[in-house]
Amino acid sequence: MSTRSASASSERRRRVVRAVLAALSALVVAAAGLGGLVVWQNTYDLREEAVTVRHGGRTLHGVLALPEQGKGPFPLVVFVHGDGPVDATHETFYRPMWEAFARAGYASLSWHKPGVAGAPGDWLDQTMADRAREAVDAIAWARRRPDVDGDRIGLWGASQAGWVLPKIAAEDGRIRFAIAVSPAVNWHRQGRYNLLAELRRDGASDAEVATALRRRETGLKLLARHAAYEEYLRVVGDPQGMTAARWRFVSRNHTADASADLPALRGVPVLLVLAGHDVNVDTAETEAAYRRLLPGPKLRVAHYPDATHALLRHDVESSPLRLTMTALCRPRALFAEGFLDDQRRFLSEGRGG
Repeated sequence: MSTRSASASSERRRRVVRAVLAALSALVVAAAGLGGLVVWQNTYDLREEAVTVRHGGRTLHGVLALPEQGKGPFPLVVFVHGDGPVDATHETFYRPMWEAFARAGYASLSWHKPGVAGAPGDWLDQTMADRAREAVDAIAWARRRPDVDGDRIGLWGASQAGWVLPKIAAEDGRIRFAIAVSPAVNWHRQGRYNLLAELRRDGASDAEVATALRRRETGLKLLARHAAYEEYLRVVGDPQGMTAARWRFVSRNHTADASADLPALRGVPVLLVLAGHDVNVDTAETEAAYRRLLPGPKLRVAHYPDATHALLRHDVESSPLRLTMTALCRPRALFAEGFLDDQRRFLSEGRGG
């Protein structure tokens, strides 16, 4: 190779190296900027305090989220989780709501379900009545705090909490308000609705629907006679995710129906939040039950046509990539338009006590 061609080759290599270094530098800058954006978007106007609730022989580990300024006493929103192993922040899902409530002057209290994040116990051993008593104990603990206004405590609950909120109100006559997000009413009817909605969504054939319904009826008959999990396995074969612990949980709770306890919320401001893309809960049945059992102006119903069961934007939740990026970079934008502001307004206007 001649000296000239060697020199040209060397210059080309230097240009490539400079281009690569420039690209890497740009990526580093972009990553730093993205990292800064993520940190900023996931910083909330709150003061969070890790708390241990001890009352009535019960120990709960949770978070008390307070407005950024002031000593209180603050009115309080007590969070009641839906189904599943939920931690106190619901993997940070609750924080945008805590921030919205804090801007209305409210504190928020939430705790790990038993057995989650090191908390004692096992949430799968609980009945809906157990969950209600747990919340009543947490409320009694909160009323002893000088930074909580014990006369202005209300509830926030989603999905499965629809069976828990009314029981709390029945046990604690001082509950001042409730926000019920996608709540179920009847366990059996909700389960059938959910099954059919998911089958339709997934394009199941008529034969597949019929098979699924027969399997469901078999399971209900076994539950009705308190069959053990081993018999369930023998009868249905593939458990399709139904573990022994989950079977025990369902056995304890499958007769749940909110209708008997909902009248305990009469006279209390209630915000019922319903989604247009809810495959878990029959929102028409839920709205009809709430309007029948909680008649009068204290009930407010808010519809979000473009929301999913979790009140996330349907277009976001339906795309795993978009869901991940939104959760990282714009977590407040996960929720249906107006959802956060409407809850804050419900509290600010005094309807929250």
